Amino acid sequence: MVQKYQSPVRVYKYPFELVMAAYERRFPTCPQIPVFVGCEVLSDSTSSDGAHKVTERRCKLNVEAPYLLKKIIGVDFVYFIQKNMLDCRNRTLHIEAYNESFSSRVVVIERCKYFVHPENPDWTCFEQSASLDIRSFFGFESHIEKLAMKQYSQNISKGKEIIEYFVNELKKEGVHCLPPWTEPEKPIRDDDDDDYDDFRTQCDTSQSSGELALGASASDYSTSATASKTTPHLSSESQFQLDTDYIQRYLGELSLIQESRLVQLRKWVADLQKGKVPSDSTLLRFLRARDFNVEKAREMLSQSLMWRKKHQVDRILSEYQMPQVVKDYFPGGWHHSDKDGRPLYLLRLGQMDVKGLLKAIGEEGLLQLTLHVCEEGLQLMEEATRTQGKPISTWSLLVDLEGLNMRHLWRPGIKALLRIIEIVEANYPETMGRVLIIRAPRVFPILWTLVSTFIDENTRSKFLFYGGNDYQASGGLVDYIPQEFVPDFLGGSCRSLVLEGGLVPKGLYMTEGGLEKEGCPLTEDSIYHSVSLGRGQVHEVLVSNDDPGSVITWDFDVMRQDVMFTVFRTRIPVPAQSPTGALQTIQQMNPLAPDPEHRSAIEKGWKEGQDYFRMETPIICHDGESIQGSHVTSHMGTYILQWKFHCAQPLDLIDSITAHKAQVMYYYEQLRSADYRGSMSSLQSGNSAFSALSNRSGTSSCPSR
Repeated sequence: MVQKYQSPVRVYKYPFELVMAAYERRFPTCPQIPVFVGCEVLSDSTSSDGAHKVTERRCKLNVEAPYLLKKIIGVDFVYFIQKNMLDCRNRTLHIEAYNESFSSRVVVIERCKYFVHPENPDWTCFEQSASLDIRSFFGFESHIEKLAMKQYSQNISKGKEIIEYFVNELKKEGVHCLPPWTEPEKPIRDDDDDDYDDFRTQCDTSQSSGELALGASASDYSTSATASKTTPHLSSESQFQLDTDYIQRYLGELSLIQESRLVQLRKWVADLQKGKVPSDSTLLRFLRARDFNVEKAREMLSQSLMWRKKHQVDRILSEYQMPQVVKDYFPGGWHHSDKDGRPLYLLRLGQMDVKGLLKAIGEEGLLQLTLHVCEEGLQLMEEATRTQGKPISTWSLLVDLEGLNMRHLWRPGIKALLRIIEIVEANYPETMGRVLIIRAPRVFPILWTLVSTFIDENTRSKFLFYGGNDYQASGGLVDYIPQEFVPDFLGGSCRSLVLEGGLVPKGLYMTEGGLEKEGCPLTEDSIYHSVSLGRGQVHEVLVSNDDPGSVITWDFDVMRQDVMFTVFRTRIPVPAQSPTGALQTIQQMNPLAPDPEHRSAIEKGWKEGQDYFRMETPIICHDGESIQGSHVTSHMGTYILQWKFHCAQPLDLIDSITAHKAQVMYYYEQLRSADYRGSMSSLQSGNSAFSALSNRSGTSSCPSR
């Protein structure tokens, strides 16, 4: 398979003629390139008018290969043929080099071009490409490819330094400028021009084939006026080319392979889009997300571009209208920058009413809000790149979990979160520079267990965790956020505009029909069960546990009246069951029970503390309340989740007949200890300052509103 490589354009801020004089000093030997042992001139011809000069050299290179490989191939040196064509009239130099040694086994072709900067006639540009085709090489094909790329990388990295060195040498000798070639009084043409024409045609053909095509813009999905002033719009045959200054300024350090992969993806997008092309920073993000595999990055980018077009994402910044409920109750917002200059977003997740916001704006509304934040992030990164004089390609997220409890594990909310994570991962890859998780409570590992597997591994490695007040200690926030930018709600001096959140009033909820229209079935979801309770009635769910350390979680809404909720444990074994098997299990325990839905598994003759045990303190849940909670199991046996009709005042006969029944909609789940503890291990094994949450996670948790 032929491998092709393309370097960015180098810009020398010297006139073409001075650069050519410096270039000629590289021959016959160049101490700055140790592998270049020497060369001999095979032919040298100049046209009668002096406008065209064609030089052919045979170059001798030292083989930088292991001793054993040198012995196998039987050589210490390899030879290349280099042919140069200098066009003084048009101020260009075309160079082509190919290997003479092992040409039947390996084909290496390198093409270079020096030309005048189209916007500044006193500057000179240089571009370079190469192709490598290893047909067979004694079984060392992979090794030879690495050697060739290493050599090519060295040539590219040293090329500009060498020209700069010899330009300075010329200046020391008093040569600061050289006059350009001028037309003689009587134009003369001789046979040497035929060689020039043939070579120029060959070079032009190789360029027009797309081997040197390259594109760039400095903004994300749009053109940046500031960047366009610093990015040279080069020749028409290589329009919008990248130069090294542009790469350093807007993209950062890239290896030779990364530069080449960027060129390939850029060319494919330009051919496909036939219009507005994503910026190089955008292309680079998709390449990084796929480890610079061009085919995989191309597929990912193609799907993202179609998604953006389908959902008109480019219009979000200009057309999105933030709902009033978001303005009043969403606890998130942008807040200055971190120590690396990245835009910083604050999210007080512990104060966020997940259920209330989802029921008020729907899943699509929350997704639109998230996409708006992501698009703002891209815009802020672009602005930071322009103002800070260095590439800023990611933003940071600080998540405050104070107040986090089981109400945040509401199942439809988790489902919506996972969908949003999936969309963001697919369309905004490599935009997250760092995620600071602070004031993580003991229920956080449960949430992390549910969502972490949906987060890209590379993104997960950027998470830093802090429990309690550890974020205030050495190695805490001040290591990543300037002291003057630490927000006031975390003990800093910087006033934050991020809201405190709070419960969304139910009067702001969308109707059930509105939620269904929004594609957000947050009411009687299939995973939830509904039960009615009359006076004196109970409803129980039995969980058979053979895995001490597992976590039982629950989430329920009291739709009418009041209920009492309690968790018990009994030693009497009960057959294993699924969330839909509770009724059958209770009926199996007592087949004669006339109403198994309201039959208690705790027999009248049982004694508390002997036959069964109370694992959670009973709580009274009132009409309209949403309750979430969890319990870390410590024994094998059967755990019982019990709901019981509750009335604070005794009812007389008439009231008991006419009183409305209580109604509860509930869901429960059991997390295996391996998954739960595994989440703790993954947190603590990361490069974080995460405190020992596992020491506090072994206790049971109280239901939280």
